[in-house]
Amino acid sequence: MADNLLLPKQNNDALIPDTVNYIEPSHTYDVDFRTDSQIRGYADKLRAMEQAIYKIINTERYQYIIYSWNYGIELQDLFGQPIPYVYAELQRRIEEALLNDDRITKVYNFDFSHEGGDVMVEFDVDTIYGTLQKIKKGVKGIV
Repeated sequence: MADNLLLPKQNNDALIPDTVNYIEPSHTYDVDFRTDSQIRGYADKLRAMEQAIYKIINTERYQYIIYSWNYGIELQDLFGQPIPYVYAELQRRIEEALLNDDRITKVYNFDFSHEGGDVMVEFDVDTIYGTLQKIKKGVKGIV
Protein backbone atom coordinates (compact mmCIF):
# COMPACT_ATOMS: atom_id res chain seq x y z
CA MET A 1 0.00 0.00 0.00
CA ALA A 2 2.83 2.43 0.71
CA ASP A 3 3.89 2.34 -2.96
CA ASN A 4 0.51 3.72 -4.00
CA LEU A 5 1.05 6.95 -2.05
CA LEU A 6 3.31 8.34 -4.76
CA LEU A 7 0.92 7.67 -7.61
CA PRO A 8 -1.66 10.30 -8.54
CA LYS A 9 -5.25 9.54 -7.80
CA GLN A 10 -7.13 8.60 -10.91
CA ASN A 11 -10.21 10.58 -11.74
CA ASN A 12 -11.62 9.85 -15.17
CA ASP A 13 -13.03 13.39 -15.48
CA ALA A 14 -9.61 14.91 -14.87
CA LEU A 15 -8.02 12.98 -17.73
CA ILE A 16 -10.03 14.87 -20.37
CA PRO A 17 -9.11 18.54 -20.29
CA ASP A 18 -11.57 21.19 -21.40
CA THR A 19 -10.70 22.43 -24.87
CA VAL A 20 -11.51 25.73 -26.46
CA ASN A 21 -11.54 26.41 -30.18
CA TYR A 22 -9.23 29.32 -30.81
CA ILE A 23 -9.07 31.31 -34.03
CA GLU A 24 -5.86 33.16 -34.69
CA PRO A 25 -6.29 36.93 -34.67
CA SER A 26 -6.14 38.59 -38.04
CA HIS A 27 -4.38 41.74 -36.83
CA THR A 28 -1.23 42.17 -38.91
CA TYR A 29 0.90 44.71 -40.73
CA ASP A 30 -0.83 46.30 -43.72
CA VAL A 31 1.42 45.78 -46.73
CA ASP A 32 0.41 47.71 -49.85
CA PHE A 33 1.03 45.08 -52.55
CA ARG A 34 -0.77 47.12 -55.24
CA THR A 35 1.82 49.87 -55.45
CA ASP A 36 5.18 49.70 -53.70
CA SER A 37 4.87 46.86 -51.14
CA GLN A 38 5.48 49.21 -48.24
CA ILE A 39 3.99 48.74 -44.81
CA ARG A 40 1.22 51.26 -44.21
CA GLY A 41 0.12 50.70 -40.62
CA TYR A 42 -2.00 47.77 -39.53
CA ALA A 43 -4.80 45.71 -41.05
CA ASP A 44 -7.47 43.64 -39.39
CA LYS A 45 -10.36 41.37 -40.30
CA LEU A 46 -11.42 41.70 -43.97
CA ARG A 47 -8.40 43.77 -45.09
CA ALA A 48 -6.08 41.29 -43.36
CA MET A 49 -7.88 38.43 -45.12
CA GLU A 50 -7.42 40.13 -48.49
CA GLN A 51 -3.72 40.33 -47.75
CA ALA A 52 -3.57 36.69 -46.57
CA ILE A 53 -5.29 35.53 -49.78
CA TYR A 54 -2.86 37.55 -51.90
CA LYS A 55 0.10 35.96 -50.11
CA ILE A 56 -1.27 32.42 -50.36
CA ILE A 57 -2.00 32.55 -54.11
CA ASN A 58 1.34 34.22 -54.86
CA THR A 59 3.54 31.79 -52.91
CA GLU A 60 4.65 28.65 -54.70
CA ARG A 61 4.01 25.68 -52.42
CA TYR A 62 7.03 23.63 -51.25
CA GLN A 63 9.51 26.24 -52.48
CA TYR A 64 10.20 28.15 -49.26
CA ILE A 65 11.25 26.36 -46.09
CA ILE A 66 9.80 29.12 -43.92
CA TYR A 67 6.24 27.99 -44.85
CA SER A 68 4.59 24.69 -44.00
CA TRP A 69 3.74 22.32 -46.85
CA ASN A 70 0.10 23.31 -46.46
CA TYR A 71 0.81 26.94 -47.40
CA GLY A 72 0.78 28.35 -50.92
CA ILE A 73 -0.26 27.09 -54.33
CA GLU A 74 1.33 24.82 -56.92
CA LEU A 75 1.58 26.53 -60.32
CA GLN A 76 4.92 25.55 -61.85
CA ASP A 77 3.72 22.27 -63.35
CA LEU A 78 0.86 24.03 -65.21
CA PHE A 79 3.21 25.72 -67.67
CA GLY A 80 2.88 24.20 -71.13
CA GLN A 81 -0.42 22.46 -70.40
CA PRO A 82 -3.60 22.91 -72.51
CA ILE A 83 -5.83 25.83 -71.49
CA PRO A 84 -8.90 23.70 -70.48
CA TYR A 85 -6.69 21.64 -68.18
CA VAL A 86 -5.14 24.80 -66.70
CA TYR A 87 -8.60 26.27 -65.99
CA ALA A 88 -9.77 23.15 -64.16
CA GLU A 89 -6.56 22.66 -62.21
CA LEU A 90 -6.19 26.33 -61.35
CA GLN A 91 -9.68 26.40 -59.85
CA ARG A 92 -9.04 23.25 -57.83
CA ARG A 93 -5.66 24.45 -56.63
CA ILE A 94 -6.91 27.91 -55.63
CA GLU A 95 -9.74 26.33 -53.64
CA GLU A 96 -7.38 23.86 -51.97
CA ALA A 97 -4.79 26.51 -51.11
CA LEU A 98 -7.27 28.99 -49.66
CA LEU A 99 -9.44 26.51 -47.76
CA ASN A 100 -6.37 25.49 -45.73
CA ASP A 101 -6.91 28.78 -43.87
CA ASP A 102 -9.64 28.15 -41.29
CA ARG A 103 -10.86 31.75 -41.63
CA ILE A 104 -11.91 31.06 -45.25
CA THR A 105 -15.24 29.27 -45.62
CA LYS A 106 -15.92 29.24 -49.38
CA VAL A 107 -14.20 29.99 -52.72
CA TYR A 108 -16.55 30.34 -55.71
CA ASN A 109 -17.69 32.29 -58.84
CA PHE A 110 -14.60 31.53 -60.89
CA ASP A 111 -14.29 33.44 -64.16
CA PHE A 112 -11.39 32.53 -66.48
CA SER A 113 -9.92 34.25 -69.50
CA HIS A 114 -6.71 33.99 -71.46
CA GLU A 115 -4.82 36.14 -73.89
CA GLY A 116 -1.77 34.78 -75.62
CA GLY A 117 -0.06 32.54 -73.10
CA ASP A 118 -1.41 34.32 -70.02
CA VAL A 119 -4.33 33.05 -67.96
CA MET A 120 -6.39 35.34 -65.75
CA VAL A 121 -8.91 34.23 -63.12
CA GLU A 122 -11.31 36.16 -60.90
CA PHE A 123 -13.16 34.61 -57.97
CA ASP A 124 -15.01 35.42 -54.76
CA VAL A 125 -14.08 34.34 -51.25
CA ASP A 126 -16.28 34.07 -48.17
CA THR A 127 -14.44 34.52 -44.88
CA ILE A 128 -15.55 34.61 -41.28
CA TYR A 129 -15.26 38.42 -41.55
CA GLY A 130 -17.28 38.85 -44.77
CA THR A 131 -17.00 38.39 -48.53
CA LEU A 132 -14.18 39.51 -50.81
CA GLN A 133 -15.28 39.80 -54.43
CA LYS A 134 -13.35 39.69 -57.68
CA ILE A 135 -10.02 38.52 -56.32
CA LYS A 136 -7.68 38.39 -59.33
CA LYS A 137 -4.84 36.02 -60.08
CA GLY A 138 -2.84 36.09 -63.29
CA VAL A 139 -0.47 33.40 -64.45
CA LYS A 140 1.87 34.51 -67.22
CA GLY A 141 3.31 32.29 -69.90
CA ILE A 142 1.17 29.20 -69.34
CA VAL A 143 1.00 28.21 -73.01
